Amino acid sequence: MDIVVLAAGKGTRMKSPHPKALVPLLGVPMLHIVLKRVLELFESSSRGRITVVVGHRKEEIVSSLENYKTLTGQHVETCVQENALGTADALKSYFQSINGSEKATHTMVLCCDTPLLETKDLRSMYELSNKEDLDAVVASFNIQEPKGYGRVLNFSKGLKIIEEKEASSEQKQITEVNSGLYIFKTELIEKFLDEVNNQNNSGEFYLTDVFQEGRKVKSLNFGETNNFLGVNDLVQLESVEKEHVLRNIRRAQHEGVRFLDSSNTYISENTVIGESSVVYPNVVMEGNNHLGVGVTVGPSSHLKNCKVGAESEILTGSVLEDCQVSRSCSIGPYARLRPNAIIGEGSKIGNFVEIKKSTLHRGVKVSHLSYVGDAEIGDDTNIGCGFITCNYDGAQKHKTTIGKGCFIGSDSQTVAPVNIGDECFVASGSTINQNMPSGSFAISRGKQVTKNGAAARFIKKK
Repeated sequence: MDIVVLAAGKGTRMKSPHPKALVPLLGVPMLHIVLKRVLELFESSSRGRITVVVGHRKEEIVSSLENYKTLTGQHVETCVQENALGTADALKSYFQSINGSEKATHTMVLCCDTPLLETKDLRSMYELSNKEDLDAVVASFNIQEPKGYGRVLNFSKGLKIIEEKEASSEQKQITEVNSGLYIFKTELIEKFLDEVNNQNNSGEFYLTDVFQEGRKVKSLNFGETNNFLGVNDLVQLESVEKEHVLRNIRRAQHEGVRFLDSSNTYISENTVIGESSVVYPNVVMEGNNHLGVGVTVGPSSHLKNCKVGAESEILTGSVLEDCQVSRSCSIGPYARLRPNAIIGEGSKIGNFVEIKKSTLHRGVKVSHLSYVGDAEIGDDTNIGCGFITCNYDGAQKHKTTIGKGCFIGSDSQTVAPVNIGDECFVASGSTINQNMPSGSFAISRGKQVTKNGAAARFIKKK
């Protein structure tokens, strides 16, 4: 069985800066979520080719699929629908793009904008098609407000699908609707496609016209379910995203994660959290996150594409993006880890500390009000309050290297590029712009002058 995902539409009603297929649900494109369900199906059933039909802003979708391959190792092919002439034309574009000898016995077609689809839905379609040797199966469901959906008319043999624009007033009262998920015998669908015309109110070639009374086709009705809800505008996107997030949270709960308030917590499809972890309210986890066993994520924290080791804690209000935190670390409160921050085991990043593109090895402490950028800091080094790596000269970034077991006093700066060896001591209030050999001491501040009894001359009073 081959899989074809339709992703060529403009999605004009979305009013989004993204192509419709790439509209994100908490940082994960809808298309990637649908592809994940396909891969899960292939893990338990026969494998086949996966192809995405692209059209509008195709370059962006192709680029996203290259990123998807990097993340998952899964290659996904694409073909182009040159003109937006309807779903039947999209599928015909797919068949024209492949060699006849490469065709599978069955072809499953689904839409990129149904991210609530579950693998069991796809499996049920596959099993029914094989069991009853059907030429085509459409997944249908019941919805109380069917506006916008094609209506399903079942006959003793075969069925018809009437698109919203073509439906009569009576037909619009039907609550069994088309989901946009189909499975076909490949040989027959190609024949049926040649018979489809665009003599309708939209002037499009409808894939639904393949379903006719008298044909060996059938609907599989899934009842009242949210699984097939599509996303055509921002109202539907919010509704689908809420349901999607709730499912992600329920999955994590079944795997042993405690949420103190799941109604005010948001985790993405690609977030994995280890058992015995605790997630506080107002937490957002976007994109691809992997948290180990026994991690605590404090209130109002925001994680995006992060890896956090076991037994670490992310305290209140911390923001982490594209970074790695090893086991048994403490981050925050109100810390920020920017892209390419790598925090070693047992390290502490305290309140109002920002780390960017830096590697901190085991047991490093940066506890208060500091900025570390473009740096490498060795094991067990302690950074005092108010430390700054001066890494930017107005044109280029430069690196600061600090060795193992160092003590860097409060209110100090390093003017990069600079290297500080192992077990060095930097006195508070120093600006270090020269290399320090291991074991050295540095102090660079003005000499203090004290004048006894002179304070009264400088203190102002009303």
